[in-house]
Amino acid sequence: MKKKLYLVLLITLLCSPGRAQKPNVIYILTDQWRSTAFGYSGNSLVKTPNLDDLSNESVIFRNAVSVCPLCTPYRAALMTGRFPTSTGMFMNDLYLPENELCMAEIFKSNGYKTAFYGKWHLDGHGRYNNVQPYRRQGFDHWKALECSHQYNNMPYYENEDFEMKYWNKYSPFAIIADAEKYLEEVTKDENPFLLFISLATPHFPHHTAPEEYKQMYPLEDLNLRENVIEDNYPQLREELQGYYAHCTATDKVVGDLILKLKDLGIFESSIIIFTSDHGEMMGSHGIRPKEKTMAWDEAIKVPFLIRYPGIGDNEGKEVFSPLHTPDILPTMLSLAGLKIPDRIEGEDLSSTIVNPEKQKDRAVLIMSVYPLTTTPITEYRGIRTMQYTYVKTPEKATMLFDNIADPFQMNNLLGKPESQKLQDRMDKLLRKKLEAIGDEDFKPKEYYPEKWGFDFSKGPSIPYNVTPGKITRVVTPKK
Repeated sequence: MKKKLYLVLLITLLCSPGRAQKPNVIYILTDQWRSTAFGYSGNSLVKTPNLDDLSNESVIFRNAVSVCPLCTPYRAALMTGRFPTSTGMFMNDLYLPENELCMAEIFKSNGYKTAFYGKWHLDGHGRYNNVQPYRRQGFDHWKALECSHQYNNMPYYENEDFEMKYWNKYSPFAIIADAEKYLEEVTKDENPFLLFISLATPHFPHHTAPEEYKQMYPLEDLNLRENVIEDNYPQLREELQGYYAHCTATDKVVGDLILKLKDLGIFESSIIIFTSDHGEMMGSHGIRPKEKTMAWDEAIKVPFLIRYPGIGDNEGKEVFSPLHTPDILPTMLSLAGLKIPDRIEGEDLSSTIVNPEKQKDRAVLIMSVYPLTTTPITEYRGIRTMQYTYVKTPEKATMLFDNIADPFQMNNLLGKPESQKLQDRMDKLLRKKLEAIGDEDFKPKEYYPEKWGFDFSKGPSIPYNVTPGKITRVVTPKK
């Protein structure tokens, strides 16, 4: 009944005079912002007043996780709705083939204008090289760079101008200001739009956060998580100070953007998403700051706020059913009333968003598909449910946590007789999930590079400044 009422309200809203026939979509992506670094998550130390306000106007996913907590794999899974094992985008600085069917191409084919601002990190042809228009995956308006964290002098390329330019102030401030100018222009058009804003904060370097925001966090006031071994990292509080400063500065401009949407009269008629690609360990479990590839909650759990036209009484509702990255695109398409392509592997969770009271538990995959033996990054596969985390490496099971009873994941249940039935059940569920995507029984490390034709013979990673044409891979056509 509630879903029917929502659909009636949505149709009424979108068909009102002066309204676009389809909802606008604004996607705000941040980088390395873990789920606990918000006031609305119960963290009384970090200052995020604008995102706290947005959470009160959105549906809040409390168990949103990154399918692969690393920049490029997350972004590829987001844009395609497919797993890293299906796209070959399993580590940083690989390129997403133009043959993959992506978010902006789908929206564009349905009459949307498309725009991208900020960090791309899907091109693999050098972090400071221009992303050629045909590799922008359907985004027409473009003010972006492959990858940079030079926050106070960030380079970018604009549309068809291939000369490098610079945002000469703190990049979240500059990028949001430019996005607001775009909004002022695009709202004059009758067509709906997809605006993707990719901010690189609060990813390290942390010391480059604006000084006025760092001063909000005196070192002596910074409390560390219970699972942090402080003695391991003498500079941990300085890192946390800069991290929180980035968070608060970014929160400020997200608030500015929300005000602009309201001033332009499109806040109520738009799908708005705020999230991050992955989290940040920041000393938890003895892992140094700046790390994120692990299966701990500090790394995999991310914020996920979503509001949609006609949200009504669902403002501020919480969803504890897990969501992972491949689910986001099909959910967006469904909320926008668009057909979901068959090749998308994620699950449409729009019915959960519209009816939060009917949410169900589910298991979602988390993974690290890392074929290089010369790095400390561990390969693993795992699942996250409302309550449990279960993880295996190619050699053995490594994690089994009850995240409700043990929110800091300090009591590993593996090997305990009373947990054996639970472990068997989780292992069976993980195998079923991996079989569904053709990744059962851990492929050998050489499998995925060979499948897509990646050549690592010249080094243990993709170099940051390769020239176009040096990376080759097998691709499949769009469908």
